[in-house]
Amino acid sequence: MSEQLALYVFIVGVAGLLYLDRDKSVRTSKALWLPIIWTCIAGSRPVSMWFGTAEPGRTDSVIASTLDGSPMDAAVFEALIAAALVALFLRRKRAISFVKASGPVLIYLLYCMISIVWSPIPGPASKRWIKDAGDLVMVLLIVTEAQPIAALGRFFARVGFVLLPFSVETIRWSITGRAFDDDGTPSNVGLTENKNSLGLIVFLVSLGVLWNIRGLLMDKSAPHRTRRLVAQCALLAFGIWLLQMAHCATAIACFVLGAALMFATSLRPIRIRPSRVHALCLGIILAGGVALFFGGESTVTGMLGRQSNLTGRTDIWKACLRAADSPILGVGFESFWNTNVEKVAVRLPNYDAKTIHNLVSAHNGYIEVYLDLGFVGLCLIAFILISGYRNAVKSFQFSPQFGSLLLAYITTAVFYSITEVGFRVLTPSWIFLLIAAINANALAAGLIPGGKPRIPSLRLSTSSRMSALNSSIPQPQRPDTGAIQGAMLLRSESPEMFSTGLVRTKMEHE
Repeated sequence: MSEQLALYVFIVGVAGLLYLDRDKSVRTSKALWLPIIWTCIAGSRPVSMWFGTAEPGRTDSVIASTLDGSPMDAAVFEALIAAALVALFLRRKRAISFVKASGPVLIYLLYCMISIVWSPIPGPASKRWIKDAGDLVMVLLIVTEAQPIAALGRFFARVGFVLLPFSVETIRWSITGRAFDDDGTPSNVGLTENKNSLGLIVFLVSLGVLWNIRGLLMDKSAPHRTRRLVAQCALLAFGIWLLQMAHCATAIACFVLGAALMFATSLRPIRIRPSRVHALCLGIILAGGVALFFGGESTVTGMLGRQSNLTGRTDIWKACLRAADSPILGVGFESFWNTNVEKVAVRLPNYDAKTIHNLVSAHNGYIEVYLDLGFVGLCLIAFILISGYRNAVKSFQFSPQFGSLLLAYITTAVFYSITEVGFRVLTPSWIFLLIAAINANALAAGLIPGGKPRIPSLRLSTSSRMSALNSSIPQPQRPDTGAIQGAMLLRSESPEMFSTGLVRTKMEHE
């Protein structure tokens, strides 16, 4: 099959899947397309690259090219942010409530903005901060929908229908979906720029699709359940196939971790005890971290298809930490690599001086935040993760199914950022972390429908739960003594009138 014919076939196939997945019972606004488009751009390639004004794999310095950026990309992002702000203004009362519930995220963004003051490149840093604020604006558009949980499920599906099938098409029938690593090894990239980016967006979207499928399986009364299951299962099949083709070990591990966590927390013995949820999540993360860094490193990385030094990542981590010259406040928001790459280069063994300027990340989200924002920024990221995690666990009292999804995204974000940059502006990992954290905070604050506990808190003692339960049960009212005496007197004086009144009262009651 030719490339052009394959493209037409996939367009028709995706249109058919969208038709099968339609659900008129869910009402979402047209503004939901704004975060869908934003995420599709963040999860694929810049618009300028698709229109030919920028080319992938360019030979000049990647770091130098990030300073100026593309006017086309800037115009697209500015237009999307402006349209999103207009939509949020129309629903400003609800948006303000969600903003107030997103304190940790707002504090982090405020510190990022302040750090531009001491950045050596304030102009580019300001542009990057605007895009970071745009990530938050797009997430607020999703959570302020009239049916936010249903809108999130539709968001997962539409992003998946755009990115996953066409990534398969480009890998199989087009040279666009294939590229070469720095060492010349061929790799499958799909609609993205490299295999790690492909693995990231696929695992994030596939987790959301898996959550959609689980919801349809549990809700047997869902409208058009069968055809929607067919569409969602087909989308999940594309995702699993792409995870295998991308050969991104971190993405595969995170998808397995998130899926296992989602289903394990749905079990009643774990769901009814928050302490068991904590133990499950922390146990998985700690076990993976200990095995990765102490003794079992070569075994774990070998199972994931990597070398014992995490494919050179540990060398980069050591060099970056030695090159950090502002440990408290950092260099400035998204500014380290444009000004300190030479310091990293002299500390790296066996790196080609011609390609060192193509190194644009530390391949560790926590180290990356430390380099740009210092120890203060690292603490603020930890604040976002911890508050989001705690509220996701609390949400099990309100919506166990939704809480399991939020918990899966937050936990995988913690794990993913060990070997990849997970908190950078305009990356799908950061966007989906914001979705999980803000939804968890809003659900715990009662801003999302279903956010009020249906059962007493699991932390209450047995006597307290019984007291709360008894207080909710209507108590029988004591009869009025005066009314009884009056009725007896009426019966003694006029038995016929008394019996007629009883019959009439009974008929009225019935």
